Amino acid sequence: MEIILAPDIFVNASVALGSPPEQVVRRVLGARKGGNKTSEWILARVHQMLKAVPAFKGDAVTAQVDLIRGLVHIVPVPGDHPADAWADALVAAARAAGAIRVVTDHPDLLQLETVEDIEFMSSEAWLVEAATPPPAPVQHH
Repeated sequence: MEIILAPDIFVNASVALGSPPEQVVRRVLGARKGGNKTSEWILARVHQMLKAVPAFKGDAVTAQVDLIRGLVHIVPVPGDHPADAWADALVAAARAAGAIRVVTDHPDLLQLETVEDIEFMSSEAWLVEAATPPPAPVQHH
């Protein structure tokens, strides 16, 4: 099932190793190198947010974004979304990628739960769901 990772997930994963966002990124991007999809808007937000993190300076920001870029497939997203239009830009990216979910820990987005046909879910909820085995088939007697 295709998902889109929101910029905050990439940033939190870049900063906090072992955190739920880092586990999600490792699991999603490690499973299928180049198989997960993202948009230029998402990568631009990641770049912008990492520049504000004291641990990332100058070349480290570019190197981290380039690392992410090498692990994903960039999908073209119709429309021009301003930097602060997270919900609209992420819904558009999800649609362009053929995804029905966006994984984010941004509280404002999680409050939305679903926008049109796209569901917003937390990294912790996604990890729980991904680790839960499917239900056993129903036995008819």
